[in-house]
Amino acid sequence: MTMISASAAATAAAPLPLGSNPEPAAAAAILAAAGQLLPHLERGERVDAAALRAAMETAFGASDATGAWDWKTAYDACEAATVLFLRKYGRALFRKAGSPAARLSALSKIANLLPTHTRRSAESQTFQQFSTPIPLGLVAAHAAAITPADRVLEPSAGTGLLAILAEIAGSALVLNELADTRANLLSLLFPAISVTRFDAAQIDDHLDPAVMPSVVLMNPPFSVMANVESRMADAAYRYVASALARLAPGGRLVAITGASFAPDNPAWRDAFVRLQARGRVVFSAVIDGSVYAKHGTTIETRLTVIDKRPADDPAVFPAAPGVAPDVATLLGWIDEQAPERLAVDPSVVVPAIAPATPRSVRGYINRAAKAVPATAPMAEPEGLPLAYETQDWLVGEGGRLSEGIYEEYGLQAIRIAGAQAHPTRLVQSAAMASVAPPKPSYRPSLPPSIHELLSDAQLETVIYAGEAHADHLAGSWTVDATFDIVTAAREDAENAARFRRGFMIGDGTGVGKGRQSAAIILDNWLQGRRKAVWISKSDKLIEDAQRDWSALGMERLLVTPLSRFPQGRPITLPEGVLFTTYATLRSDDRGEKVSRVRQIVEWLGSDFDGVLIFDEAHAMQNAGGGKGERGDVAASQQGRAGLRLQHALPNARVVYVSATGATTVHNLAYA
Repeated sequence: MTMISASAAATAAAPLPLGSNPEPAAAAAILAAAGQLLPHLERGERVDAAALRAAMETAFGASDATGAWDWKTAYDACEAATVLFLRKYGRALFRKAGSPAARLSALSKIANLLPTHTRRSAESQTFQQFSTPIPLGLVAAHAAAITPADRVLEPSAGTGLLAILAEIAGSALVLNELADTRANLLSLLFPAISVTRFDAAQIDDHLDPAVMPSVVLMNPPFSVMANVESRMADAAYRYVASALARLAPGGRLVAITGASFAPDNPAWRDAFVRLQARGRVVFSAVIDGSVYAKHGTTIETRLTVIDKRPADDPAVFPAAPGVAPDVATLLGWIDEQAPERLAVDPSVVVPAIAPATPRSVRGYINRAAKAVPATAPMAEPEGLPLAYETQDWLVGEGGRLSEGIYEEYGLQAIRIAGAQAHPTRLVQSAAMASVAPPKPSYRPSLPPSIHELLSDAQLETVIYAGEAHADHLAGSWTVDATFDIVTAAREDAENAARFRRGFMIGDGTGVGKGRQSAAIILDNWLQGRRKAVWISKSDKLIEDAQRDWSALGMERLLVTPLSRFPQGRPITLPEGVLFTTYATLRSDDRGEKVSRVRQIVEWLGSDFDGVLIFDEAHAMQNAGGGKGERGDVAASQQGRAGLRLQHALPNARVVYVSATGATTVHNLAYA
């Protein structure tokens, strides 16, 4: 059964975004290095290259020559140390300083203790990861006029240099960061906050609808976007427009962008006119490039303030004051020219809470963990056998095929009482339509409300998956200790095993492969198989997996990232859906640390009979190697890792998910 949404049938598959899943241990090491740098800032000592190298080598257990860390990572540790310093002393420092100008002077002294960013990584160049200098961040926060009643969204939160200033002001935080290591670091620096990992250019589309910020602080990449190789001239506009769409009416957005992104620039005038239909620009000024010198660039930037209220005349903008030679001048201009904030709808105001301020970073972390409200566990749905009837198959409409490439798709061998039709029209290839589907006998265990959650076509997939998993492949086999070599064996041979049949979801766009995968796991879950593994190409896709799982009435946080468990340590989940990526799965043994595959196998047990979802399974192509135009082609590391997991768990219920899995014979090597 291979279906596709009719609207997508004639559309070529778009390239999938490549994802990575760096070890969260890297973020933990960065935080450890930051902890070693913190005493330097406390004593007012300059952090030179030697001190920074020593802290990094101690935290990572290796020098940069080994590739364990690079200097961009070291600069992230400096920024994390700044966050730790401000959390510990920021409120007292701000009270003592009194005026914004005095606070700016104090923060400038702290910034001068840190080294200049003279070296860059490929990632920082590609994704324009230039964190906000803390003095400029203070000016931006001052322009936002943040209060304890605000909920502040930072769509590209980086290492938290803007977020910590909002925290000092007493506001609630909503943090988002797409880059893996930085997102992991943010989760450690702000443990009370669930850091989302969306593309900030679509933050309004992805963020929970209940999250309504009253302030947006942002320093987005100036001309790059996720999954787009070339420079995007309108990147800054997309970031700002999406964040403004999410901002509460009456709220304030403060953005640091490239200097050219200006209302008085003819290239951007029309874009700003469109923006002013939703929010009025109340201040905009260029900042001299020297402000960013410590962070490795001297490009001129711009600070723009937008209030969420339509402009009286969208074509009229405030006069630009010129180019601020330093942040002190910019601060003065804001005090003189930026208006007071508008009133925000009381329904989005954060209730006032005045907890005791922890005296240490450890105290903050402990308080943050306790501050997460305890919620009652979601009631688990009851599982009932799905009722359906088998029926005789007819070829096409009225027993005949048309002359087209695609045929209308409908259930052919079964009829599910009470099931609703798929919300979009489905088609199948004429070749598939000419083959009779088998009459199944397997009955999934699903909630009584399942007819409201899945279409008839999606339920059919769950039935056929269970039908396939109910039997085993012919023959008996033994698997060696590496999980690489599988050898035919006698049925009564020692350690001989039979492999359970797998199932492939080859449906195209619009059918809901994620929802189908979640339903297959749910069927097994309600039959007592309370562990499953979901593997995909990018760790960003965990949000989709959690969405599809929770849509079936299950607790979304049961879908847990493997990244929470460092390599070499046991996975301690008593039950749940473990989510990981192919890139992580291929991590081999590292000294005494077992491979990721073996770590998962030890959690599941060698007799595991639950579900393994191989989402985007074509990522395992060429698992067995082969021959190419220039000779032998080595087996892919990802493919081999996927095979190892299947070899180690012969009784697992394997599901391959791919809309493009059968484009070449080599792509079928993983199956």
